[in-house]
Amino acid sequence: MAKVAIVMTDLFEDVEYTSPREAIDNAGHETVLIGPEKGTTVKGKQGDVEAEIELGIDDAKVEDYDALFIPGGFSPDELRSDERFLEFVRQFDREKKDIYTICHGPQLLVNADVLRGKDATAVEQVGVDVTNAGGNYIDHAVVIDKSGLISSRTPDDLPQFNEAIVNALNK
Repeated sequence: MAKVAIVMTDLFEDVEYTSPREAIDNAGHETVLIGPEKGTTVKGKQGDVEAEIELGIDDAKVEDYDALFIPGGFSPDELRSDERFLEFVRQFDREKKDIYTICHGPQLLVNADVLRGKDATAVEQVGVDVTNAGGNYIDHAVVIDKSGLISSRTPDDLPQFNEAIVNALNK
C-alpha cells in the first residue's frame, strides 16, 4: 500500500480532487490532505466540495509519502507563492518520488523549478508556463515522464489520469 500526499487550498477544481482521491483510495492506497493549516476547511471553486485539511504543511514530511498529488483549479496558483509548498515539491523531485498533477497543478511545479527537461501536460493556457519552465509540453490526455511525473489536462481526461496514477502506485 502506498501513501499519497495531496496538497491544496481553497478554489481547487472539485472533481480534479475528488475523482483521483477516490481512485487512489479505492485501489487500497492511503491519501492525506495537506494544506496551510491542519483542521481548516477548504472549498472547491465549483462550490460542490469542501474538504478538511488533515495535516498542516509545517508538519508534513516527504519521507512519510510515496507520491505527491496536486489537483488543479486555482489552488496551485495560491500555493506557488508559499515557499513551504515549493520546498515540499522540490523534496519529492530530489528524492525521485512520483508526482501526479492535473490541469493548473503544474503551476506549483513551475515555481518549484522542477520541470526542466521533463515531459508534461496541463490545461492549454498553462502549457506555455510548462515550456517557459524548461519542460516539454505535450498536449495529450496523460503524459508519463520517466522521472515519475504523471500529468493530465482537464476533467475530461480523468479516467485516463486515474488509471495511470493507480497503475503507478500498484507497481
